[in-house]
Amino acid sequence: MTVAPPDSLADFHDHWHRQNGHCPACVQQELLRCLLERGDREFHSRLQACWPLDPLAVYGALPTPLRMHADARFTGRGVTICFIDSGFYPHPDLTRPHNRIKAWVNASEDELDVREFSSKEIPQWPGWDSGVPLLWHGLMTSCVGAGNGFLSNGLYRGLASDSEVVLIRVRDREERMTEESMTRALNWVASNSSRLGIRVVNISVGGNMREEPGPNELDAAVDRVVSSGVVVVAASGNSGLRVLAPPATSPSAITVGGIDDKNNFDHHALELWNSNYGLGGGYVPKPDLVAPSLWVVAPLLCESEVAREAQRLFEAKPLDHQEIRRKALVTPHYKHVEGTSFAAPLCSAAVACMLEASPRSHPHHVKELLLRSAELVEGASVARQGAGVLRPGLAVAEALRHRHGQLQRYKCLPHLGKKLITFLLHDHQARRVQVAASWNQWREPLDLLRVDTGVWKLEMAKPIPGRHRYKFIVDDIWLDDPANPIKEPDGFGGYNSMFTV
Repeated sequence: MTVAPPDSLADFHDHWHRQNGHCPACVQQELLRCLLERGDREFHSRLQACWPLDPLAVYGALPTPLRMHADARFTGRGVTICFIDSGFYPHPDLTRPHNRIKAWVNASEDELDVREFSSKEIPQWPGWDSGVPLLWHGLMTSCVGAGNGFLSNGLYRGLASDSEVVLIRVRDREERMTEESMTRALNWVASNSSRLGIRVVNISVGGNMREEPGPNELDAAVDRVVSSGVVVVAASGNSGLRVLAPPATSPSAITVGGIDDKNNFDHHALELWNSNYGLGGGYVPKPDLVAPSLWVVAPLLCESEVAREAQRLFEAKPLDHQEIRRKALVTPHYKHVEGTSFAAPLCSAAVACMLEASPRSHPHHVKELLLRSAELVEGASVARQGAGVLRPGLAVAEALRHRHGQLQRYKCLPHLGKKLITFLLHDHQARRVQVAASWNQWREPLDLLRVDTGVWKLEMAKPIPGRHRYKFIVDDIWLDDPANPIKEPDGFGGYNSMFTV
């Protein structure tokens, strides 16, 4: 789309300018409040036109769904993700406006401590309010994947912001995380996944490094969980060495390494990060794919010293921009973090969105579709990147293709035949779907017809030879084609989809 959205910063408060010293966090809050009143989908397409997302505006941190080009129609609804980590905190991004933590489990001892919660209560468990730093890691991994960005009015949400979560602690009283406790956690998941609706397990911690791959109890536990119908995602590690630790060694797990995408929309800027790689069980090469492990936004641990310092820094006048950047703060409530610990939950969240789109998909199908939709980093070693970079929007499109016969007929979309071009879109909530394009200067959009439950289709004569840009209009909301990986920035915080005749 080449027409600017009508909103601008001046429509809200024409005196707000960065050069006048106004606080980016405060500006974001007011703009988001105004934009979210128009609906979540429209918010993403208009955000950049109102307050450009550059390093000066938000201290270098782009919202994850926007940056990874996720399909905003899918947010993990009806899917439960289990996070296995050192410790957790019932953060507002998980508990407000209603609680999405279904259970907390302590698997660090032989006798498990299991606490289950309803959606109407704020969950509590032993030590949750201790403020110890070890709670922060699990807080960050769970919110990177499934947080709804409550303390940022939805801006810094995870890809699976409507999913529910189960939190399993594996750190014992001596502050150790053993393979035995991780195995207990996975065995508990295998026994309780059906009852709690667990479809995805995220493991951002690991056991002992293995110079040579071989059988081990932790990998065997992953196999049992996957056999029960649950996808398991594991972080590869951060040392950059050619050595792995279980469960990243499991052939059944989706092992995720890291990339540096330079915190922008340019895929040509991608570089591999120093994550671990090597051979897993059965001499299977790992990682399976890679995802952002830098500039990932995560919440601060509430009531911690870091959180109190962030409040002080953002309340100071004038703002100490250098110190805010040095501490990697984004707002008074968030900072950007790094490591494959956060690349893994990005993948887990993408899987939850895929399962929302295609609920009956088996873990092996999910893994196949996830890898099929990945994008190789040019000039980088396949041994270190596997199938390539996670692409959540295209992964969801592959899941929809797997679910619907109408979509399976086409290997790529739009489909260019000898004389006709075919557009397809899956959307169960849509009342009207159109396509607008550059071949007629974005005028007179064409209607797609509903040809199956949730499937919209248009066949038309191919336009004149050349490179064409297009977008769908779904109930007056502009949307790039989730099934077409060829895109370019539209200049307003979104993308145009493209094809060449």
